Amino acid sequence: MLRRLSRWALAAPAALALVCGLTACGSGTPATPAAPAAASGSSGGATSVTVFAAASLTGTFTELGKEFEAANPGTKVTFNFGSSATLAQQITQGAPADVFAAASPATMKTVTDASLAAAPVTFVRNRLQIAVPAANPAGVDDLKDLTDPKVKVALCAEQVPCGAAAAKALEAAGLKVTPVTLEQDVKATLTKVELGEVDAALVYRTDVLASAGKVKGVDFPEADKAINDYPIAALTKAPAGASAQKFVDLVLSQQGKDVLTKAGFEAP
Repeated sequence: MLRRLSRWALAAPAALALVCGLTACGSGTPATPAAPAAASGSSGGATSVTVFAAASLTGTFTELGKEFEAANPGTKVTFNFGSSATLAQQITQGAPADVFAAASPATMKTVTDASLAAAPVTFVRNRLQIAVPAANPAGVDDLKDLTDPKVKVALCAEQVPCGAAAAKALEAAGLKVTPVTLEQDVKATLTKVELGEVDAALVYRTDVLASAGKVKGVDFPEADKAINDYPIAALTKAPAGASAQKFVDLVLSQQGKDVLTKAGFEAP
């Protein structure tokens, strides 16, 4: 009997050590496996990039988003398109975003003044055209025709970039136009022409091209006085980190330039 007890006394510590190694006895709680490291945007592990972009970039950025996803498997690009002024306000109020592409330096300044973006880069320029229905029933041929009270005109609101550009062009021409509607972004303004609700609108050349023949564009010389520069920047608090800058780099690359110039944007 004594011999059996002696054998147990010698074996017990080893057995106890093995059990404790598996269950972390003595700590009061069972051992748990180490959690896997979370994916970090700064290390390139982000799976989502959120881009706030001017409404006039809808077509081109959607295409570039697909190209970015193809080159970065597992990464999803989400867009918020709209008035640059509205987007800038959303960003300064804390909306989660990684990249901001604005239709004017003034709207980008709202974000840089809040220290939410650094060193934005102008990547394209855009100019205005008069958009008219394909049949042009009002016979609009130049900017002066928009002053005729019989011609129903849509403009962007002046606080948004397309509206500010329109005001600048009209001032350069010494003309005053009374619109029947003021819209909050260029897409909404163009839609008024597409639906036949107005006879003409001042929108970007790129939007006329994107309409695929639904409207016709009329050039006018004063557009040269109101060309908009488009800046882009990765935001300083971008949740996607390095992936945000990678998207900016795509836009600035030759690949990005080809997509943008094909759509009617001009090189800066």
